[in-house]
Amino acid sequence: MDISAVNLNRLAIFVAVVEAGSLTAAAGRLGLAKSMVSKHMQLLEAEVGVALLVRSTRTLRLTEAGRAFYDASRQVLQAAGEAIEQARSGRDSVQGKLRVAAPVDYGVMVVAPLLSRLRAQYPGLTVELLCADHRVDLIAEGIDVAVRLGKLADSGLQAARLGPLLRWLVASPDFIARYGMPATPAALAALPYVELTVVAQPGSLTLSDAGGRVQEVAMRHTVFSTNTAYASRAATLAGDGVLRATVFSVEDDVAAGRLVRLLPDWSLPASDIHAVYPASPNLPHKVRVFIDQLKTVVDKKI
Repeated sequence: MDISAVNLNRLAIFVAVVEAGSLTAAAGRLGLAKSMVSKHMQLLEAEVGVALLVRSTRTLRLTEAGRAFYDASRQVLQAAGEAIEQARSGRDSVQGKLRVAAPVDYGVMVVAPLLSRLRAQYPGLTVELLCADHRVDLIAEGIDVAVRLGKLADSGLQAARLGPLLRWLVASPDFIARYGMPATPAALAALPYVELTVVAQPGSLTLSDAGGRVQEVAMRHTVFSTNTAYASRAATLAGDGVLRATVFSVEDDVAAGRLVRLLPDWSLPASDIHAVYPASPNLPHKVRVFIDQLKTVVDKKI
């Protein structure tokens, strides 16, 4: 028999009828009308295809098939209850495997250390980090949560904003010694430029200051272009040119003096960092904890 033909809710009513000893007593326990309980038993017998109960005016007893079906029904209901409890426990605890996707540079520099700290905090958690600069299909690849930088594309995913994505203009001390420190946005145009090709309008810079002035600068002398943030940072550290870089990728270099921030009174447009995840009425606790802790990391870097 196809189990999909049986309404599993009726198993619970059937078990209640057997254990209560009558339709009336079962109806009282379940908070249903006796006629409704009787109707459910008729429908269950029709779904199963055999008589389960023998009814008389005063008594109710199980058929031989009904006795075997009662034992099996109790096992099914117990297993279902345990499965529900296990699912709820998993929802409210940080355990199991957490699969995370992130861009390569952000994944290596920010997400991987965070996941290691989570592992130390929650020993029941295992993690898998997929670092890729292409957009990962969360549903197809079974990803619990992904970190995305910049503007979000329309999708059926849920999104939580983690904070702003900030960028600086940087260059190496050796580069500045050779070309001088630019004093105005216009002075940038004549300088050698390291171009990250995967961003929109890679050779065009928009800068604004606290007074509301906006300057558009076209970088005319690209000397090194690449599609990875790691390679662009390496070229800049080597002194090849000026780089528009995400703050998280170069802030340690600036703090250590390996790179110098240019025109600190001028800002590049900010975008956003989001965590995206499949829509669900109950977000797994491991995903919620990851998002909350990543937001704390982002807040500290602002």
